[in-house]
Amino acid sequence: MGRMVDADGVQLWVEQRGEGPDVLLVAGLGDPAEAWQSQLEGFADRYRLTAFDNRGAGRSPLPDGPLSVAGMADDAAALLGALDIPTAHITGFSGGSFIAQELALRHPGLVRSLVLMSTMARPDPYFRTMTRFWNWMAERAPDERAMLEAFFLWVYTPRAHADGMVDRFIDETLAFEHPQSAEAFRRQLAAFAGHDTLDRLGGIGVPTLVLAGELDLATPPRLGRAVANSIPGAVFEVLPGEAHQPFQEVPDVFNARVGAFWREVEARADGRAVRHR
Repeated sequence: MGRMVDADGVQLWVEQRGEGPDVLLVAGLGDPAEAWQSQLEGFADRYRLTAFDNRGAGRSPLPDGPLSVAGMADDAAALLGALDIPTAHITGFSGGSFIAQELALRHPGLVRSLVLMSTMARPDPYFRTMTRFWNWMAERAPDERAMLEAFFLWVYTPRAHADGMVDRFIDETLAFEHPQSAEAFRRQLAAFAGHDTLDRLGGIGVPTLVLAGELDLATPPRLGRAVANSIPGAVFEVLPGEAHQPFQEVPDVFNARVGAFWREVEARADGRAVRHR
């Protein structure tokens, strides 16, 4: 069951599952904690997973004033503190991966490892034009279904559009009791479109796995590769035939790769602990 948590004065809706090493799941543009359903279920036998609604998404209210990625990273840090989680594996996708980068830079002691899915470090002209289009698409779409049908062209594979998965996701989004307002969508989008960590990523010192979908139109592999190239020791992998959200489309593939990464991180840490005794 989820609950509202006070994270240093910001109210954030949180869902926790499982027992074991801590994992914080950071969602992207417009997505509530439920976006991580396949990970909350798939890893609960081995990890304690925490998913939450970023401010302005789901049940977390949209505050006054501009949003920023750095501010949302501070929210995540405050949430970990409020939950008495001293350190966690951080996994973020899309805008959530931008938040995860800033979290690792601003609060490095909280971060045990990073998984950055569908990520970037600095918008390129394509990305800036795309987000400007999304902005007026949100304002002018004839209805919410039409908006989602258009937006999901950038998010899911042609396979998912053909086999009914996208239609199911649209129905689930429309049925969700806490839809994101157009204003909150635009303000989150403005924050994510202003994300820029490229010149600072060399300061990240934790094990990092960067994943990109081969067919991702929103954050193509070239953007993820630039992130991995800037983080010392980061591993970069392209998932063949996948798009922006493989953790939803092919959760077994995503969970197997991420689970293996976490086991490697923990094994290395255990090895260091043994050597330092």
